[in-house]
Amino acid sequence: MIQQNPACPSPQWLSRDQLIDAPEPVVLEWLFHEDSLTRRLTRLSHDGFSVTPLFEGWQRLRADECAALHLPEGSEGWVREVYLLGHGEKWVFARSVAGRAALAHDGLHMDELGTRSLGELLFSDRAFARGPLQICQYPAPWLPDADVEPGLWGRRSCFSRGPLSILVAEVFLPTVWRAIAHVTDANKERS
Repeated sequence: MIQQNPACPSPQWLSRDQLIDAPEPVVLEWLFHEDSLTRRLTRLSHDGFSVTPLFEGWQRLRADECAALHLPEGSEGWVREVYLLGHGEKWVFARSVAGRAALAHDGLHMDELGTRSLGELLFSDRAFARGPLQICQYPAPWLPDADVEPGLWGRRSCFSRGPLSILVAEVFLPTVWRAIAHVTDANKERS
């Protein structure tokens, strides 16, 4: 479980049209790509994709999460933190949260996912509608200790089905950008 640092201010989550200093084009394209990140990482890794759970359980949600889910500040919710891996290498840190009451009434069992990708579940259920993508430079104190690094790009979006909303945040680790650059370079050499 990531320790919450109350001294760490919430980042400003921005939509694409709110960006002033946009990241480089390849980063921007990955951050705002609408398709399933799980599917993209599976293709990037040539089916070497896997999920490693870090924490799953009830926890007080952060202020930015409560605001995004339209919950009172300090609300409790289900928190799932995982690594998305390519060939066993950590590529993305993901944190998904849902409010307790909405989750209890929906019947979705986030606690039973294990090493399955939540993203794959959300994209395969047509009842879920995805809200707009927002990005930020993710606060380093909110990352797992092994990956604390300032300036990492993260994105989030809210998936809704009836009264249930699940906020999914994905932080791109330096290793995924190296893998993307490697594939891009290999494709250039072939053409």
